[in-house]
Amino acid sequence: MSPILVRPVREQLEHDRLIRLLHAKFRRKYEAGMNPGNEQNAPVGVGPSALYPDLVLMTPDRGHRLQTVVEVETGESVNHLEALAQWAHFARLRAAFHLYVPANMVDVARRLCEDNHIHVAEIWSYHLVGDEPRFTVVHRSREALVVARPKVAARPATAAASPARKPAPKTSRPLKRASPAKPKAAKTKKTAKPKKKR
Repeated sequence: MSPILVRPVREQLEHDRLIRLLHAKFRRKYEAGMNPGNEQNAPVGVGPSALYPDLVLMTPDRGHRLQTVVEVETGESVNHLEALAQWAHFARLRAAFHLYVPANMVDVARRLCEDNHIHVAEIWSYHLVGDEPRFTVVHRSREALVVARPKVAARPATAAASPARKPAPKTSRPLKRASPAKPKAAKTKKTAKPKKKR
């Protein structure tokens, strides 16, 4: 349970609306579960130690492996207590931890993560344009970038290796074509023998 037991009603409604919008977005790619307000629909873990982040994203295959946990904060909930009570636990899971905070609280969230050694894979900021929220990624961990780079680099390496193998057979073919010249020399010797008999 979050230490922010009572959010202002307006903030709580906005918080839950953001969760539902993100849930609809992530459902296109993941098996997504959400825990808006005090609901406990999608746990991570079992028993009394189960955690209930705002969004739980799993692979859509049969294994349903946990991929990402998402926590959405409002201006009131970006604080030291929230960081220790929730963010620190989410960061220890075997999944990427994504944190969404208001645009004016990004620096506070970063400082809280650094001071408490909380590893966040991505931090997103959001702000409202009219009634529509706009999301912007403001932090992506170096580990996530390093994991993505070898996959891109591995493709050119295999592509470069395949052309090197193809020219090898071309050099061996001309050697086989040059061999028919030998029988021509043998025919000239046979024609020379009948001249000696005369």
